[in-house]
Amino acid sequence: MHFPAGLPLNTNTCYCSAVAIVGTFFFLQLFGFTINLLTLFALVLAIGIVVDDAIVVVEAVHAKMEHKDMPVRKATVQSMNEISGAIISITLVMAAVFVPVGFMQGPAGVFYRQFAFTLAIAILISAVNALTLSPALCALFLKNPHHPGEKGHPHEKKGFMARFFAAFNAGFRSLTNRYITSLRFLIRRKWVAIGALVLIAGTSYWLIKTTPTGFIPTEDQGFVLYAVNTPPGSSLHRTHKATEAIDKIIKKEPSVNNLWVADGLNFISNASASPYAAGFIRLKDVDERGELKNPDEIAAALTGKVTSVKDANTFFFNFPTVQGFGNVSGFEFMLQDRTNGPLDKLGNTAAAFIGALMQREEIAYAFTTFAAGNPQYTIETDFIKAKQLGVSVSELMQTMQIYFGSSFVSDFNRFGKYYRVMAQADISYRKDAASLDGIFVKNNLGEMVPVKTLVTLKRVFGPETVTRNNLFNAVTINGVPKPGFSTGDAIRAIEETAKTALPRGYSYEWTGITREERSAGSQQIYIFLLSIIFVYFLLAAQYESYVLPLAVILTVPAGILGVFMFIGFAGLENNIYVQIGLIMLIGLLAKNAILIVEYAVQRRKRGMSLVASALEASRLRLRPILMTSFAFIVGMLPLIFAKGASAIGNHSIGYSTVGGMLTGVLLGVFLIPVLYIIFQYLQEKIVSKKAGEENWELE
Repeated sequence: MHFPAGLPLNTNTCYCSAVAIVGTFFFLQLFGFTINLLTLFALVLAIGIVVDDAIVVVEAVHAKMEHKDMPVRKATVQSMNEISGAIISITLVMAAVFVPVGFMQGPAGVFYRQFAFTLAIAILISAVNALTLSPALCALFLKNPHHPGEKGHPHEKKGFMARFFAAFNAGFRSLTNRYITSLRFLIRRKWVAIGALVLIAGTSYWLIKTTPTGFIPTEDQGFVLYAVNTPPGSSLHRTHKATEAIDKIIKKEPSVNNLWVADGLNFISNASASPYAAGFIRLKDVDERGELKNPDEIAAALTGKVTSVKDANTFFFNFPTVQGFGNVSGFEFMLQDRTNGPLDKLGNTAAAFIGALMQREEIAYAFTTFAAGNPQYTIETDFIKAKQLGVSVSELMQTMQIYFGSSFVSDFNRFGKYYRVMAQADISYRKDAASLDGIFVKNNLGEMVPVKTLVTLKRVFGPETVTRNNLFNAVTINGVPKPGFSTGDAIRAIEETAKTALPRGYSYEWTGITREERSAGSQQIYIFLLSIIFVYFLLAAQYESYVLPLAVILTVPAGILGVFMFIGFAGLENNIYVQIGLIMLIGLLAKNAILIVEYAVQRRKRGMSLVASALEASRLRLRPILMTSFAFIVGMLPLIFAKGASAIGNHSIGYSTVGGMLTGVLLGVFLIPVLYIIFQYLQEKIVSKKAGEENWELE
């Protein structure tokens, strides 16, 4: 932010950033990570972080030359003696923040580990650069501001830019003076700073509790899919006529590009049955979709339009962002019958529970493809007669399996491909109950016995498929939350409704992506606390104090406030990307506090009073704090304006980190010096037990 040194600073920081980013790829290969959305997210954030150490070095060297008229080499050596400890401390803190991430289990752990370890690697490399490459580059590129006649010195520039740079630096000096004046006021009235910190912490806690929660945001993948249920027992022809009517409505939607339909497919339960169908809609590019561009909005609009199709229930969904956790987005759970009662009772209970869920404001709709009213035949075998006629019951069942079901025979190779041979009667010989008339089974005497004399078909009603979960009969229930509500809100609504709506003997089990969201939520609290604890003990070891690190830790709520304010304004959920950004902000905000506290501790050891050391550190470290923080913020701005398939993830990281860093630095620079004075005084009070030793008067 010191413009006369802008070209050398940019050259230095660009070199160091390039080395850190390129070097990170080597370790990604070493650890077996791939270049995916997570590691790319981390590298984007790393661009804003790895410049910090280089900026701190350049600013410290330039300040020595500007204020003390030192030669560049001497200024570099003295600056490194002062800030090397701070750089090492910052690096260890930033790396320690991500250590607890390695303890996370499951898919959430994969997200956190790849993201966090990529960042940690880049940060460690940038610290090595700051201690080695960056000082060397300072000696090569920086010019003494008191010798403008030097060849290549920035003061040789004339005209508007030179005047602008001079005006900016004058304005910044004026801002620094007003900042120090404000600090003097807060130091005199510490209760104002402490009260503000309590208010910030309370507001942050309230925002955390009221912000909707989620797991992995559903991204715009350019697809919408839908499931069709026709009445139980419907023929494939009837289902096909229903899907044709639905297709005509869908094709009129301006956002639809192409449409594919698979009649007889139930992709919710991965079964094939005539009353079901599945459709896959390819959307146009975002700019060509008309008024509705969001796939969730398009799905909601189509759900309302297809209600005019009779005898067909149609539900529209998005694909989940991460494959392997179910086929549809939204929430998913299984209703269990722990009494092992009849399946029709399970179906009725599921319908009643879905009806109760639909009354909740958080649920847009919930449904199940389970239906216990499909017309079926049950086979009743006359075992006594089969014994009398010498027919094996197992051979009888196998014969019927081959005719009416199918049986694998063999494979054969032709034209360079393998083909599977399946034995089954042709459609005309297995289309109705009369088909039994032409089927015979051989008895133990080699005689052919008509199957119809041994079995009787009885008309019954039952489900097409039966699902079992944890050894209990179960029904899969899917749904989506209403606009304005998150999956976390839907989960809470389901849990509350289950306490009153489910009869005794019935329970539920989370499945798919919802199960991962539930399990990850409990881990994230502990990971966040562990990150705080790791930073605390690391600083305690460095400062040889259990009290002084609190001056660093207590500035974190200022950043948390900005995170949840900004994602609230943007209409985002507290999802896994926001939580990753929160963990990263612990290190970034601790870095700002360390820059002030470390320098103040050095001045205090040299004999300065508490107030003088705090003000001196604040004056000299304000510029690098603002430079590094705003460089990071500017680096994150492209994520806020991103569009496309990963837009929500980009927005979640962008808004959370920009908001957290903005409030964290603007509030932190006022809170850190006051907290340093309080906790350093307590530390010295505890160690020396000399209460009258301190001078709290302003000098």
